[in-house]
Amino acid sequence: MSAFEAETATPSTRSAPIQRYAWVVLGVVYLASVAAPLIQNKVPPIMPVIMEAFQINLGQAGLLMSVFAITGFLLALPAGILLQRWHFKATGLVALGFLVLGSLIGVAAGTVSMLLVSRVIEGVGMGLIAVVAPAAIAGWFPRERQGMPMGVWATWVPVGSLLMYAFGPSLVAAGGWQSVWWFGAIFAVAAFVIYLLFMREPQPGGDAQPAAAPPRLRDSLANRNIWLLGLAFGCFNAVFLGLATFYPTFLSEVRGYSLREAALIASISTMVVLFSAPVAGILSDRIGSRRLVFSLPFLAIAVMFLLPFRVTGWQLYALLIVMGLVVGAIPTATFAAAPEIMGKPELAGIGLAVIIMCQNLGMFVGPILFGVLAQSFGWITAGSAMIPLALAGFVFAWRVKVR
Repeated sequence: MSAFEAETATPSTRSAPIQRYAWVVLGVVYLASVAAPLIQNKVPPIMPVIMEAFQINLGQAGLLMSVFAITGFLLALPAGILLQRWHFKATGLVALGFLVLGSLIGVAAGTVSMLLVSRVIEGVGMGLIAVVAPAAIAGWFPRERQGMPMGVWATWVPVGSLLMYAFGPSLVAAGGWQSVWWFGAIFAVAAFVIYLLFMREPQPGGDAQPAAAPPRLRDSLANRNIWLLGLAFGCFNAVFLGLATFYPTFLSEVRGYSLREAALIASISTMVVLFSAPVAGILSDRIGSRRLVFSLPFLAIAVMFLLPFRVTGWQLYALLIVMGLVVGAIPTATFAAAPEIMGKPELAGIGLAVIIMCQNLGMFVGPILFGVLAQSFGWITAGSAMIPLALAGFVFAWRVKVR
């Protein structure tokens, strides 16, 4: 079999049954997951208001996004181990509890230092839920049929971001920036209650992958391919979180849009990802290749990042639509590939933890780097500086050995 045939070979087993309750679990973990990026992305759509309220500049404002990722980076591997001991329900409830707690502390923050502390606490919640959710999906769905549910779950960040971009400007106009924090806290509480009532562990002996069994940490961390995949995903998050954090501010301050209009325009790519991510999951299942789906989009991304701060009018909208079509593939195929790379179901949690650790590293670096470059050299230079990161992501992704 040629290399291309091996890469695109269709899995032979497509009839593995899916338990009915697996779809309930997918809905529950999806709602819990959405709470995290909704809370994370409170800052971008109202950044000018936050900058004025706390008297901070672009670089400091970017830190409010980056610091969110610090805890996620540090907790990713411990979260994978914790998941094996507490399993999905307890770990997910702890994650949602941290999201609620961080939001409530943020509401009361009177200084930027206290606001940063609240963001670290919220980051604990996101770091945990980002490991729990894909592991739960891997536990309930047969391996060869995980592309579609992972594709659905991969829209968690776009949906959470979209909700905040849609409601944030209106909330801040009605009740100040604190009302945005209250919105996140209430959403997380609702997700906590639903997760408590409906989340279940997978039953042993079915076709879904079992989730028990202690992890073999040494074997997991020695897997070269999971680190290459993680580094690629880290580059992806650095590139796009850097852009997403500051693009509404650019549209407002440079292009002259209102906060509401800027947030809506910046969310166009996010809306398109709601379609492209599930389609990418189905495609990766059908062609039997994860690598093609998570690697080739990086090349398109490198080209597109020449344009965000240059185009205007209809070209701006066209660029954001195309970008949404392309970027939805990477998270979907990445999270579907991670359990396959690890080989053994009991190692999936640790493998996903490596992915999340690298994701958070990218989320930390991206906004800080972009903010400093935009502040010092301008928007176009900051955007162009993301291109080498996109190309590095392609190199890492293409070297991953996975079906």
